[in-house]
Parts: sequence; C-alpha cells; structure tokens
Amino acid sequence: MTEACVFCRIVARESPADIVYEDEAVLAFKDLYPKAPVHLLIVPKRHIASLATVEPADTEILGRCLQAARALGVQTGYAERGYRVSCNCGPEGGQIVYHLHLHFTAGRRR
Repeated sequence: MTEACVFCRIVARESPADIVYEDEAVLAFKDLYPKAPVHLLIVPKRHIASLATVEPADTEILGRCLQAARALGVQTGYAERGYRVSCNCGPEGGQIVYHLHLHFTAGRRR
C-alpha cells in the first residue's frame, strides 16, 4: 500500500467508497465524478502505479481486473447490450490517480 494513494486507502477501508464488487485481488467502486450513467473503477488491491509500470508478474492481476469487468457487465445488466473498459496511462493519457485502474462505463452510446 502507498499511504498517499487514495485508491490504496479505499482498498484498506480508510476512505469511503461505494463498493460494488470485490474478490481477493480486485475491488470495484462507483466513480465520484461519473462520465456515464454507469461509471465504475476497477482497481487491483495491490498497488501498481500505472499500466506503464506493469511487470510480467502482474499479468494475472490484469486478467483478474478484466474478469471483474465481465462480472460487472452481468451485474449491471449491460453484458449483452455492451459496455466500455478503458485505462488512462500517464499524464498525457489522462491518468490522474497513480494506482492502476480500469474505467467501466455503460449506458450511453458513443
């Protein structure tokens, strides 16, 4: 855990979040500033700063994040209708919080 990281504090239950999914490796919660009718953030519980810092040993946790996205598709009712999973990487890629996270968005066409 990186103590200054807001997502690490959410994982540790030191900061509040509206958690919608959890397993032993991954946590998902509602985005505070949603950009779509459904906007969830999927984070590995272990701190990884960015997609740019992923190591080969992180392959399994990335797969777990994608499996969580699939489960959220079912849970939210968008599995058949469609949803988007995206990851911002670095300052020019729009990354603001430096804890790897996937955006799960659904409910709008674009």
